[in-house]
Amino acid sequence: MSIYIGNLNYEITQEDLQEVFTDYGTVTRVHLPTDRETGRVRGFAFVEMEDETDEERAIEELDGAEWMDRRLRVNKAKPRQDKRSSSGGRQSFGRSRSRDF
Repeated sequence: MSIYIGNLNYEITQEDLQEVFTDYGTVTRVHLPTDRETGRVRGFAFVEMEDETDEERAIEELDGAEWMDRRLRVNKAKPRQDKRSSSGGRQSFGRSRSRDF
């Protein structure tokens, strides 16, 4: 399972997140996405922990907590959706095969 942490302060570092979540158990991975163009932190992160019970406890205790002048949103991360494969019912460009004139 992966934990989603939202509404993070833009000054946050991976080390900051590692330190906070280590209070709840062994952290196996911290991912702090950055903007491709600016390199600036995007305000959310993902943390994975060794034990699911520790993850659940961290979620329960940190969701809604105030940290670095921000109220955190902490919950189970949703599986990533592949945006390329979801056409959303869009029609293809070009000529339609069944035109009646």
